[in-house]
Amino acid sequence: MKTKLHEERVKAQNLDASCRVLNIWQVLGKRWALPILKNLSTKDVIRFNELKRILPGISSTALSERLADLEREGLVYKKIYPEVPSRVEYSLTRRARELEAILDDLGRWADRWQSQTADAKSI
Repeated sequence: MKTKLHEERVKAQNLDASCRVLNIWQVLGKRWALPILKNLSTKDVIRFNELKRILPGISSTALSERLADLEREGLVYKKIYPEVPSRVEYSLTRRARELEAILDDLGRWADRWQSQTADAKSI
């Protein structure tokens, strides 16, 4: 027999899981975050200006802010070399590599449902 307390605990656990997804999605949902992660996934390391060239239309400020957000979330590693001129390289963390597979699955899901939605609209 389920008690009211048990039901409340289950509800709270489900809410906690939803909140965790929402928290990470608030970072990933920011403009440029996903294209940055996708481009970082194509190389072991990438420098700021190279990433800026790959993403036409992104400002230096926006790129800096998104990289800082992703670094704060443990998705991007920033390595600063102590040399002049300074050299900074960015790479994905293990956490981001795990997320990469999830985002690929999400992309396939979106493609499948988007095409079905388009087919339904054409009928």
